[in-house]
Amino acid sequence: MNADSFKETFLPLHPKLYRVALALVGNKDDAEDILQDAYAKLWEKRRELTTIHNPEAFSVTLIKNLCLDFLRSPRSRRQTENLETVTLANYLTPDKELEGTDEIDRIKQLIEQLPENQKQVLKLRGFGDCSMEEIEEITGFTAVNVRTLLSRARKMIREQYIKPSVYER
Repeated sequence: MNADSFKETFLPLHPKLYRVALALVGNKDDAEDILQDAYAKLWEKRRELTTIHNPEAFSVTLIKNLCLDFLRSPRSRRQTENLETVTLANYLTPDKELEGTDEIDRIKQLIEQLPENQKQVLKLRGFGDCSMEEIEEITGFTAVNVRTLLSRARKMIREQYIKPSVYER
């Protein structure tokens, strides 16, 4: 595979691969590093890539594996900031803006408390903008498992969010 066909095949996948990496590792810098590693690995194996029937599926699987390796490694800089910063409307008063920020922090904490498989599916669907089929492919779960995990994650967050906090009692 020459450079032009490599670019033609793999560069259009960049946005999707980035979203998958970001959803799995939860950090922009780490997702970009992993994506860079993936492109380097693909380039090194470019002669063997001509036999790949589905470059997109191959790339997504590569990204998933690199992310899992990263998360298992001691160099993982997993931060609690897994959600994109939400821009609050300018018309909010400072106290309302602070309340909004507190609510966002609370939701982040609730997501982090989910079981790992529910957290992964929720992030891929909600923040990675992945379809159900893509989530199945990335995680290896069946369609029924993906829907069940997503439903349970949303239900748990909803129940915990509605439950009054200790300070409100």
